[in-house]
Amino acid sequence: MTRLWNAPADFADEMIEGFVAANPRSVRRASGGVIRSTVIPDGQVAVVIGGGSGHYPAFGGLVGQGFAHGAAMGNLFASPSAQQVYAIAKAVDRGAGVFLSYGNYAGDVLNFDAAQEKLRAEGIPTRTVTVTDDIFSAPPAEKHKRRGIAGDLTVFRTAAAAAEAGYDLDGVTRVAALANERTRSFGVAFTGCTLPGAPAPLFAVPSGRMAIGLGIHGEPGIDETDIPTADGLAQLLVERLLDEIPAGVPVEGARVVPILNGLGSLKYEEMFVVYRRIAQLLEAAGLVLVDPHVGEYCTSFDMAGTSLTLFWLDEELERLWDTPVDAPAYRRGSVVAAAQSDAHEEAVEAHEITPGDDASQQAARTVSAALRVIVDTIDAHADELGRIDAIAGDGDHGIGMQRGSHAALAAGIAAADAGAGARTSLAAAADAWADKAGGTSGALWGVILNAVAARLGDAGTPDAAAVAAGVAEGLRGVQEYGRAEVGDKTLVDALVPFAATLQAGAREGERLRDAWASAAASATDAAAATADLLPRMGRARTHGEHSVGTPDPGAISLALIATALGELLATRDSTRDLAVQD
Repeated sequence: MTRLWNAPADFADEMIEGFVAANPRSVRRASGGVIRSTVIPDGQVAVVIGGGSGHYPAFGGLVGQGFAHGAAMGNLFASPSAQQVYAIAKAVDRGAGVFLSYGNYAGDVLNFDAAQEKLRAEGIPTRTVTVTDDIFSAPPAEKHKRRGIAGDLTVFRTAAAAAEAGYDLDGVTRVAALANERTRSFGVAFTGCTLPGAPAPLFAVPSGRMAIGLGIHGEPGIDETDIPTADGLAQLLVERLLDEIPAGVPVEGARVVPILNGLGSLKYEEMFVVYRRIAQLLEAAGLVLVDPHVGEYCTSFDMAGTSLTLFWLDEELERLWDTPVDAPAYRRGSVVAAAQSDAHEEAVEAHEITPGDDASQQAARTVSAALRVIVDTIDAHADELGRIDAIAGDGDHGIGMQRGSHAALAAGIAAADAGAGARTSLAAAADAWADKAGGTSGALWGVILNAVAARLGDAGTPDAAAVAAGVAEGLRGVQEYGRAEVGDKTLVDALVPFAATLQAGAREGERLRDAWASAAASATDAAAATADLLPRMGRARTHGEHSVGTPDPGAISLALIATALGELLATRDSTRDLAVQD
C-alpha cells in the first residue's frame, strides 16, 4: 500500500517537486511537467512524452540526454491536460517540430490531440504516435484500440534516438510507428495498487490467484488463473507473445529486446528467477536476445505484478536502440555531457479579465456561489466516486474532480473579485478545471463550462434560455471532443437528458429553477441507469463485465452537481448574491 503522503490531491505536485530537486543534473520544472535541464540543440526534433503520475520511471524519469526532451505529467492515473502538454512542447521546441507519444488511453488521446491542434495552429509542425503494445486489451484486428503499457519504453527511446541522430519530424514519426508495430506486451498481477489516502487497493485478487491482462492504472485483470510457478509464469508470458509475431518478421534468428517490467512491488530477485526461464524459452524458439532489460520501467504505484515486452528489431531499430542515454531513471552507454541550460522562470499566462457591467458582475457572484456548491458536493462524495470508478477503471475520478473543482472555484472567485462579468469568471474557472484536473473528465468539464460561459456574456443578466443554450452547446462540444454517445456508459448518458429537459423547460417558458430541477431529476435517473450498461468507451471498455451493476462515475458526478445547483437556484430569492433572470 502507499503509506506516505500529505494531502492526496497534492501528491502528484509534491512528487514532481521532489523528483526535480533530486535530479537537477537532468531535469528542471516547467509548467505542465519537466524538461531537460541541459541545452537542447537548435534544429533538433523535440520529443515530448507523458501521461498520468504513478508510473515512475515513466514519464519524468525518462527525460534526459538521448531520451525525451520533456514530459507532461498529469495527476495520479490521469492524463495531463491539453494546456500542460502544450506548455511542455512550447518549452522544448527548437524549430524542427514536436513529436508527441503516450499510451493509448482516452484522456491522453483527448488532451494530447487538443495540444497538437493548438501547436499546429501556431505553425509548429507536430506529429503523434500512440503506444498500443498490450496484446490482451484488443484482438489483432483492432490493434489501434490496444492500451500502451511497458512498450512505452521502446517507442519513446526509438523516437528520441532518431531525434538525437538528426532525423527530421517525418523520420522520427516513421521509426516510432515502426517501433510500436514491432512491440508486444502482456502482463499479470497478484495484488492491486492503492492510491494515496485510499483505504484499500483498487482491486483485489483472491489468495493463490493471479489476474492476467491488467492495465497500468489499477484496472483489474481481464481474466484470472491460479498462480503458477516462476517457470510456469515465464511460459505463459512467452507463449502469449509468440502467438502474435509482428507481420513480416521471421522467428528463426530474429533479434529481440526482452523487457521484463516490474509493476511496483514485485522483487527484482523474483523477476530474475522468471527471466531465467524466459531467456531459455526465447532462445529455444530461435530468437537472438539483445540487451535484455529486467527492472521497473512503467509501474502502477505499488502493484505486485509484471509484464513481458518483446521488441522485434530490424537493422535501423537496433542501431537507434544503441544510442547512449542519460536520464534520471534510465542510463545506457556514455553520453557527452551537454551544458546546463540557463534556468528561467516561465511566464504564466494570466486569464484576461473583461470587466462586466453591474448586472453581469452580480451574475458573476452567482457563478462563484455555484462553483462553491460544486466543490462542496464533490468533496462530500469524492470517496464514493473513487470507489465506483475503481470497479472497472482506475479509481481517480474523485481526486480528479476535487482538483478540478477547487481550481475552478479559486479562478472564478479571483476573476469575479477583479470585476469580471459572468462569462469571463466562468471561462476562467473552466480553463482552470481542465488544466488542474487533467484526464478525460477535466477536459470535458472544461468544454461544458466554457460553452455555458459563452452564453452568459459579460453584460446584463442571463436568462433561462441562455443557460439552457449553453448547456446544449456544452453537450455538442463534449460529443465532438470525446465522441461518446448515449449507451457508451459515460458522462454523456446523464448530460443528454439533462440538456434536453432543460431546453424543453426553457422553450415552454418555465422559470430556470423549475426547468433545472426537472433536468437534474432526468440526469439522476439516467446516471443510475448506467449501472446496467456495458462500457464502450475509455479504460473500462476492456473490463466491461466488471462494471455491470455499478453506475458510471462521470454520469453520477454530473447528476450530483446538477442536483446541488438546482437546490442553490431554488433558494436564490433569499440569497442576495445570486442573480439569474427567470
